[in-house]
Amino acid sequence: MTEAPFFLDPIHQIPGIRAAWIPRVPNLPISGDRDQAMRSLRPFHEKAIADFGGAPETWWRAEQIHSANVAIVPNTPTIIAPDGLPVVPGVDGLLTQTPGIILAIYVADCGAIWLADRKTHAVGLLHSGKKGTENNILKQSLEIMVSNFDSNPCDIVAILGPCIRPPDYEVDFAAEIASQAASAGIGEFIDCGENTASDLNRHYSYRTEKGITGRMMALITFDPS
Repeated sequence: MTEAPFFLDPIHQIPGIRAAWIPRVPNLPISGDRDQAMRSLRPFHEKAIADFGGAPETWWRAEQIHSANVAIVPNTPTIIAPDGLPVVPGVDGLLTQTPGIILAIYVADCGAIWLADRKTHAVGLLHSGKKGTENNILKQSLEIMVSNFDSNPCDIVAILGPCIRPPDYEVDFAAEIASQAASAGIGEFIDCGENTASDLNRHYSYRTEKGITGRMMALITFDPS
C-alpha cells in the first residue's frame, strides 16, 4: 500500500532519496477520536513502513501539536503515543541527514511538506496546517537545515501534499506556504493541488468528517543503498 504519486517525482530524481504517500485505507471503519483512529491505523501503517523498506527502529514520528517546532533525529528523546508507538514530543516537523532513518508525518486536512536537499541529502517532513503555517514552520525548518546540515535553500525541493483548500476551508494556507517557500529562496516548490475535503474516497478530512476520521501518512528517507 506504499504509494509514490506523481507529485513526488521531483524528490525521486534525487539519488538515494525516496518518498511515499499513504492515502485513506479503503473500507476501514473509523468511529472514534484521533487516538482511536491511530490505533486502528497502526497495523496498516506498520505494513506501509515495512513495504517502504524500514524496520520499527528506523521509524520516527512527531507528536504533532500544531506548533512550529522541529527536531533533528535520531538521538532525540521520545514518548509513547496513545497508539503504543514512540513520538518526538512537542514538535510538528522532523529533519535528518542520517541514512536509513524514515520520517513520518500524519495529516487529515493539514498539509504534509516533504523537504529534500539535492546536495547534502538532508531530508525533512513537516505538518503545516493553519497554525503551523501562521508560525512559518517551513522557515524554521530551513534555518535548522542551513545551520546543521550546511543546506542552501536553492538546493532544496519542497513538496506540499493534499490538504484542505477553499471553498471547503476559509483559510488558504496552501497559498501562504507557496509564498513562504518563494520568500525563503527554495529552489523548487511543488504544490500537488489536491483538496482533501473534495474526495473522501482517497483522503481523510477532519473538517468534512467532523473529527471522526483517520490520518494519511507521508514518508521520506535517504537510503544510499
